[in-house]
Amino acid sequence: MITEAEFMALKSRVGELEDRLQFLYRRLNIDYMDPNSDPALAPQVQEALRRGNKIEAIKIYRELTGVGLAEAKQAIERAEQFIR
Repeated sequence: MITEAEFMALKSRVGELEDRLQFLYRRLNIDYMDPNSDPALAPQVQEALRRGNKIEAIKIYRELTGVGLAEAKQAIERAEQFIR
């Protein structure tokens, strides 16, 4: 079992690593997209895109968000550049 001190040390280390990663993203002019913030990057959507099944990805996206077909298609097309 992990102790409180060990947990806090790990939490601190993760924070340091996140800061360094953000620095690298800025330095390399990379826009990071958090997969948890965009339904188009949800694991099931990513998997459908990796299999080359864009239509399934659009259906899943629509189920997750409730948006129309055109908006879902646009979102999936934007997401494709990050998945492949």
